[in-house]
Amino acid sequence: MERLYSPWRSEYVSTHKNIDGCVFCHITNNPDDSEDLGVLYRDEYCFIVMNKYPYSPGHFMVIPHLHTDKLEDLDPEIWAHMTKLAQNGVSLLKDVLNAQGVNLGMNLGQVGGAGIAEHIHFHAVPRWMGDTNFITSIGDTRIFSTDFEKIYKRLLEEAPKYFPTITK
Repeated sequence: MERLYSPWRSEYVSTHKNIDGCVFCHITNNPDDSEDLGVLYRDEYCFIVMNKYPYSPGHFMVIPHLHTDKLEDLDPEIWAHMTKLAQNGVSLLKDVLNAQGVNLGMNLGQVGGAGIAEHIHFHAVPRWMGDTNFITSIGDTRIFSTDFEKIYKRLLEEAPKYFPTITK
């Protein structure tokens, strides 16, 4: 992949220390740092967090607090809760970011493509017509024309309308 100079990331790189262990468990265990960690919503079963390395602006993940890499071992009620959060999240992305479509999915296990294989998570990726082009296909490079912090703030402001305290 071609390397591009991105000085705006220097603040992130210099202020965020490496986390020992599971990054998702770190988010679970640090509710007071929710805004710094990009959390949109949390309840007793799950949380929703912005993806630090998004496929597109607004890409977030629905994650159970329970540390497991096995979807098949997840309590069916927590799975149902996760899917309700994903369903409401689709509405959030369409209404607030005017997403024309949304990709939902999970990559289970390292071989299944999971970047963080030890803790299951559900991706919600907003899509727009023409959001990929020749530079993605040929140059193996992504270009984003928006400020991710602004996107997060917009979604965070609107999140309570889409995620009222949902219980399982």
